[in-house]
Amino acid sequence: MRTHRWRKSSYSSQGANCLYVSAPDNATIRLRESDEPNTILTTTPTALSALIRSAKAGRLDRLGTA
Repeated sequence: MRTHRWRKSSYSSQGANCLYVSAPDNATIRLRESDEPNTILTTTPTALSALIRSAKAGRLDRLGTA
């Protein structure tokens, strides 16, 4: 199994609940959370950028509410 070079988000605290990012190539981004290191979300830079823009714009604020 290939190991990935993980970097901790600068927005993560020193305790638990840290977000780690790995970009093994220009087409793939992997994300994992410190509490579940074996659960890895794989996405593209384009999709992740769209998600971040949506979150910053507040379009996800009411997601899941009735």
